[in-house]
Amino acid sequence: MKVLISTSSFARYDQTPLKILDTNIIDYTLNPYGRTLKYEEILELAKDHDAIIAGTEQLTRDVLEQLPELKMISRCGVGMDNVDMVACIDHGIQLKNTPDAVTPAVAELTLGLMLNISRHICLMNNNMKAGEWNKKMGKLISGKKIGIIGLGRIGKKLAQLLRPFDVDILAYDIYQDTKWAMENDVMYADMGSLLEQSDIISLHVPYSKENYHLLDADKLAMMKKGAYIINVARGGLIDEDALFCKMKDGYFSGAALDVFEKEPYNGKLTELENVILTPHVGSYAMEARIQMEIEATNNLIDMIGENI
Repeated sequence: MKVLISTSSFARYDQTPLKILDTNIIDYTLNPYGRTLKYEEILELAKDHDAIIAGTEQLTRDVLEQLPELKMISRCGVGMDNVDMVACIDHGIQLKNTPDAVTPAVAELTLGLMLNISRHICLMNNNMKAGEWNKKMGKLISGKKIGIIGLGRIGKKLAQLLRPFDVDILAYDIYQDTKWAMENDVMYADMGSLLEQSDIISLHVPYSKENYHLLDADKLAMMKKGAYIINVARGGLIDEDALFCKMKDGYFSGAALDVFEKEPYNGKLTELENVILTPHVGSYAMEARIQMEIEATNNLIDMIGENI
């Protein structure tokens, strides 16, 4: 059994996942580049391997068809948009992810970004370091209406974290967990109502062709003037050019993005002081990262056991 570990920082903070592989006498190859693998690098490193503990590299049909020995993919993370799942089925490749470990990390980052953009924390920090004593008037989260687009694991965790702030929470999701919503004082709404009423909107849906530019120019125009928008889910959910125009015109009070249509990102939003940008670090809390890597490794061991 040969396994490629393609994630860029696997076991950096805890050696337990590698110990699990060693205990099970599994030969593994680590990512030597310390970054997301490129097309040619995936093919070179993964050739003759039986399995991949995968990161965010693109495992397209073209890639998978050039790896005839590959039988298992254990995704270290929750998002599956970088893996061609139909191609996996066609080629008999088993696939698992780690949906639970990342939940608190992404939800806490979202809350942190809400506080940050509403009180201009990053902006005033940068001003202070530039020698400027410039007080910026902010806004409270308390008493506001929060719109959560996607009430899955992370959306629900965010709603729970927001409880002490005395907010009203609206949620939009194709699949409605009405029992949970009632128990947690969350009200479902259609997309239009959520956009029109929310003071802060946070995205927590997976990327798909149907969700491409879910918030396009028309949808952004439906939002309240002075609202805030946060995306820690997936790049491509927001039309970044349309968002830039709205931010440039002063329509929104602020925005925070952790994910982008093309990564690494160096686009026009970097020009705006009321936009916070982070380099796709939703899962980058040490405890969550360790748990996610252990879960990905155990998922792989389970798949191997199923194939013996």
